[in-house]
Amino acid sequence: MIALQSGSNGNAVYVEAEGVRLLFDAGISGAVAAERLAALGRDIRQVDALLISHDHADHVRAAGVYQRKFGLPLHATARTLQVAAARKSLGRLQQVFHFRPGEVLRFGKVAVETIPTPHDGVEGVAFVVDDGRHRLGILTDLGHVFAGLADVVASLDGILLESNYDPQMLHQGSYPEFLKRRIAGPGGHISNVEAAELLARALDRRARWVCLGHLSEENNRPELVLRTHRQLLDGRVPLCVASRYGASAMLEL
Repeated sequence: MIALQSGSNGNAVYVEAEGVRLLFDAGISGAVAAERLAALGRDIRQVDALLISHDHADHVRAAGVYQRKFGLPLHATARTLQVAAARKSLGRLQQVFHFRPGEVLRFGKVAVETIPTPHDGVEGVAFVVDDGRHRLGILTDLGHVFAGLADVVASLDGILLESNYDPQMLHQGSYPEFLKRRIAGPGGHISNVEAAELLARALDRRARWVCLGHLSEENNRPELVLRTHRQLLDGRVPLCVASRYGASAMLEL
């Protein structure tokens, strides 16, 4: 897995398994995505499918470009594309495949589970990529720690998990009250504490690493994320933080 970027300024995650290459979300420009993959020896034009988690611009804004410029088949729910295109045109789309939240998608030997989330996007989903040997979770924009999420986490070998905000920074920060309520509410994001408590409760010995992502620029800091998680996890699993500004190293299982 390579987190090409993770945050409200744009999201994209590259995964390869069993000869299948997948991109999850298209919130950064096509040029940036191609450049960051090329720096790690990957060609964006060889990606087999682009999967969209929900309609928010930081996840879908460049989907049309990825398809037209690089020829990537696009997988999303029908309502996700409808709402995203109504907000800002995605341009002409071809090779569009619709799925319903909860469906399992198959690409060669790789299965992708689509897990409905209570995040305030339209038909939002998280993803679990299963190649028959390992399971990778791409768990961001979750809304809150919903029923069944702990069971998903317990089943994973590798985890990209949102750890969006520090509660004290959000409370004391400059955001208007309605936005603070939205972020901390049931359709927003989970905090450092909520993410760490989820992992502490659910993490299984099979987990090889956790990458913490979708950090708020104003209401979080990487050092706060790591401090909170280290305090609660006490060295149980290697941790890293996905950047808002660049690509991670390749994280392997």
